[in-house]
Amino acid sequence: MAALIGCQSPRERIILLPQADGRSSGAVLVTTEQGQSLLLEQAYAQADAAAGALKPSMSDAATVQKNYATLLVMQPARPRSFIVNFRSNSNELTAETAPIVNQVREALNALPGGELVVIGHTDRVGSAEANDKLSLVRAQTVRDLLVRQGIPRERISVAGRGERDPLVPTASGVAEARNRRVEIKLR
Repeated sequence: MAALIGCQSPRERIILLPQADGRSSGAVLVTTEQGQSLLLEQAYAQADAAAGALKPSMSDAATVQKNYATLLVMQPARPRSFIVNFRSNSNELTAETAPIVNQVREALNALPGGELVVIGHTDRVGSAEANDKLSLVRAQTVRDLLVRQGIPRERISVAGRGERDPLVPTASGVAEARNRRVEIKLR
Protein backbone atom coordinates (compact mmCIF):
# COMPACT_ATOMS: atom_id res chain seq x y z
CA MET A 1 0.00 0.00 0.00
CA ALA A 2 1.28 3.45 -0.83
CA ALA A 3 -0.22 6.82 -0.10
CA LEU A 4 0.84 10.21 -1.35
CA ILE A 5 0.68 13.03 1.12
CA GLY A 6 1.09 16.51 -0.29
CA CYS A 7 0.70 19.51 1.92
CA GLN A 8 -0.82 22.70 0.60
CA SER A 9 -1.34 25.17 3.39
CA PRO A 10 -3.76 25.14 5.08
CA ARG A 11 -4.92 21.70 3.84
CA GLU A 12 -3.59 18.20 3.32
CA ARG A 13 -4.30 15.73 0.53
CA ILE A 14 -3.99 11.96 0.83
CA ILE A 15 -4.21 9.78 -2.32
CA LEU A 16 -4.18 5.98 -2.21
CA LEU A 17 -1.85 4.77 -4.96
CA PRO A 18 -2.38 1.42 -6.73
CA GLN A 19 -0.04 -1.53 -6.84
CA ALA A 20 2.34 -1.81 -9.80
CA ASP A 21 -0.28 -3.85 -11.72
CA GLY A 22 -2.91 -1.12 -11.20
CA ARG A 23 -5.00 -3.00 -8.63
CA SER A 24 -6.03 -1.47 -5.34
CA SER A 25 -3.25 -1.66 -2.78
CA GLY A 26 -5.40 -2.16 0.28
CA ALA A 27 -6.91 0.63 2.32
CA VAL A 28 -5.94 3.57 4.49
CA LEU A 29 -8.05 5.19 7.19
CA VAL A 30 -7.62 8.98 7.36
CA THR A 31 -8.64 10.54 10.67
CA THR A 32 -8.62 14.20 11.67
CA GLU A 33 -7.72 15.53 15.12
CA GLN A 34 -11.45 16.20 15.56
CA GLY A 35 -12.19 12.50 15.08
CA GLN A 36 -13.70 12.56 11.57
CA SER A 37 -12.63 9.48 9.58
CA LEU A 38 -12.62 8.54 5.93
CA LEU A 39 -11.65 5.13 4.53
CA LEU A 40 -9.78 5.16 1.22
CA GLU A 41 -9.91 1.68 -0.35
CA GLN A 42 -9.94 2.22 -4.10
CA ALA A 43 -6.94 3.14 -6.26
CA TYR A 44 -6.66 6.94 -6.54
CA ALA A 45 -9.27 7.55 -3.83
CA GLN A 46 -8.48 10.93 -2.32
CA ALA A 47 -9.14 12.76 0.93
CA ASP A 48 -8.67 16.50 1.28
CA ALA A 49 -8.42 17.85 4.82
CA ALA A 50 -9.09 21.50 5.57
CA ALA A 51 -10.18 23.15 8.81
CA GLY A 52 -10.60 19.74 10.47
CA ALA A 53 -13.02 18.41 7.84
CA LEU A 54 -12.41 15.61 5.33
CA LYS A 55 -13.71 15.78 1.78
CA PRO A 56 -13.59 12.57 -0.32
CA SER A 57 -12.89 12.65 -4.05
CA MET A 58 -11.14 10.66 -6.77
CA SER A 59 -7.98 11.37 -8.69
CA ASP A 60 -6.42 9.48 -11.61
CA ALA A 61 -3.01 8.34 -12.81
CA ALA A 62 -2.43 11.28 -15.16
CA THR A 63 -3.28 13.89 -12.54
CA VAL A 64 -1.13 12.23 -9.88
CA GLN A 65 1.79 11.98 -12.31
CA LYS A 66 1.42 15.63 -13.32
CA ASN A 67 1.08 17.01 -9.80
CA TYR A 68 3.39 14.70 -7.85
CA ALA A 69 6.07 13.50 -10.31
CA THR A 70 8.87 14.62 -7.97
CA LEU A 71 7.42 12.65 -5.05
CA LEU A 72 6.74 9.57 -7.16
CA VAL A 73 10.38 9.19 -8.21
CA MET A 74 11.41 9.29 -4.53
CA GLN A 75 9.36 6.21 -3.66
CA PRO A 76 11.40 3.15 -2.72
CA ALA A 77 11.40 0.29 -5.20
CA ARG A 78 8.67 -2.26 -4.58
CA PRO A 79 9.73 -5.68 -3.32
CA ARG A 80 9.91 -8.38 -5.98
CA SER A 81 9.61 -12.12 -5.67
CA PHE A 82 10.95 -14.91 -7.86
CA ILE A 83 10.40 -18.68 -7.63
CA VAL A 84 12.66 -21.47 -8.87
CA ASN A 85 11.63 -25.11 -8.76
CA PHE A 86 13.59 -28.28 -8.06
CA ARG A 87 13.62 -31.85 -9.26
CA SER A 88 12.14 -34.39 -6.86
CA ASN A 89 14.28 -35.21 -3.79
CA SER A 90 17.22 -33.12 -5.04
CA ASN A 91 18.80 -29.69 -4.95
CA GLU A 92 18.90 -29.50 -8.78
CA LEU A 93 16.91 -26.70 -10.44
CA THR A 94 14.39 -27.64 -13.10
CA ALA A 95 15.48 -26.60 -16.60
CA GLU A 96 12.42 -24.36 -16.93
CA THR A 97 13.26 -22.22 -13.90
CA ALA A 98 17.08 -22.11 -14.08
CA PRO A 99 17.08 -18.87 -16.17
CA ILE A 100 15.29 -17.07 -13.34
CA VAL A 101 18.60 -16.80 -11.46
CA ASN A 102 19.81 -14.39 -14.18
CA GLN A 103 16.62 -12.34 -13.82
CA VAL A 104 17.25 -12.04 -10.08
CA ARG A 105 20.80 -10.80 -10.69
CA GLU A 106 19.58 -8.20 -13.19
CA ALA A 107 16.82 -7.00 -10.86
CA LEU A 108 19.24 -6.72 -7.93
CA ASN A 109 21.77 -4.80 -10.02
CA ALA A 110 19.04 -2.28 -10.83
CA LEU A 111 18.34 -1.78 -7.12
CA PRO A 112 21.37 -0.32 -5.31
CA GLY A 113 21.35 -1.39 -1.69
CA GLY A 114 18.85 -4.17 -2.29
CA GLU A 115 19.04 -7.45 -0.44
CA LEU A 116 17.85 -10.96 -1.15
CA VAL A 117 16.06 -13.37 1.14
CA VAL A 118 16.22 -16.93 -0.20
CA ILE A 119 13.70 -19.35 1.34
CA GLY A 120 13.73 -23.08 0.56
CA HIS A 121 10.62 -25.30 0.54
CA THR A 122 9.81 -28.96 -0.10
CA ASP A 123 6.83 -31.09 -0.98
CA ARG A 124 5.34 -33.40 1.68
CA VAL A 125 7.20 -36.56 0.70
CA GLY A 126 9.62 -37.77 3.39
CA SER A 127 9.99 -36.90 7.05
CA ALA A 128 9.62 -33.36 8.35
CA GLU A 129 13.23 -33.45 9.58
CA ALA A 130 14.57 -34.54 6.16
CA ASN A 131 12.46 -31.88 4.44
CA ASP A 132 13.77 -29.18 6.78
CA LYS A 133 17.33 -30.11 5.83
CA LEU A 134 16.54 -30.37 2.12
CA SER A 135 14.80 -26.98 2.06
CA LEU A 136 17.85 -25.33 3.62
CA VAL A 137 20.17 -27.09 1.15
CA ARG A 138 18.00 -25.82 -1.70
CA ALA A 139 18.16 -22.25 -0.38
CA GLN A 140 21.94 -22.52 0.00
CA THR A 141 22.22 -23.90 -3.55
CA VAL A 142 20.38 -20.88 -4.93
CA ARG A 143 22.50 -18.53 -2.81
CA ASP A 144 25.64 -20.16 -4.23
CA LEU A 145 24.32 -19.78 -7.78
CA LEU A 146 23.68 -16.09 -7.11
CA VAL A 147 27.15 -15.63 -5.62
CA ARG A 148 28.64 -17.21 -8.76
CA GLN A 149 26.64 -14.61 -10.72
CA GLY A 150 28.60 -11.90 -8.87
CA ILE A 151 26.18 -11.05 -6.06
CA PRO A 152 28.00 -10.50 -2.76
CA ARG A 153 27.21 -13.27 -0.24
CA GLU A 154 26.51 -10.68 2.50
CA ARG A 155 23.54 -9.36 0.51
CA ILE A 156 21.83 -12.78 0.65
CA SER A 157 20.18 -14.41 3.65
CA VAL A 158 18.89 -17.99 3.53
CA ALA A 159 16.25 -19.97 5.38
CA GLY A 160 14.59 -23.36 5.05
CA ARG A 161 10.88 -23.86 5.72
CA GLY A 162 10.65 -27.56 4.90
CA GLU A 163 7.10 -28.60 4.06
CA ARG A 164 5.46 -26.01 6.35
CA ASP A 165 4.46 -23.39 3.74
CA PRO A 166 3.22 -25.25 0.68
CA LEU A 167 2.30 -23.26 -2.39
CA VAL A 168 -0.25 -26.00 -3.12
CA PRO A 169 -1.72 -27.62 0.01
CA THR A 170 -1.53 -31.42 -0.13
CA ALA A 171 -1.84 -34.41 2.14
CA SER A 172 1.27 -35.90 3.69
CA GLY A 173 3.26 -38.02 1.23
CA VAL A 174 2.04 -36.21 -1.89
CA ALA A 175 4.77 -35.22 -4.36
CA GLU A 176 3.64 -31.80 -5.61
CA ALA A 177 6.25 -30.27 -7.94
CA ARG A 178 5.17 -26.67 -7.28
CA ASN A 179 5.99 -27.09 -3.58
CA ARG A 180 9.61 -28.06 -4.36
CA ARG A 181 10.75 -24.49 -4.69
CA VAL A 182 12.91 -21.65 -3.49
CA GLU A 183 11.38 -18.21 -3.14
CA ILE A 184 13.80 -15.37 -3.77
CA LYS A 185 12.57 -12.10 -2.31
CA LEU A 186 14.26 -8.91 -3.44
CA ARG A 187 13.72 -5.94 -1.19
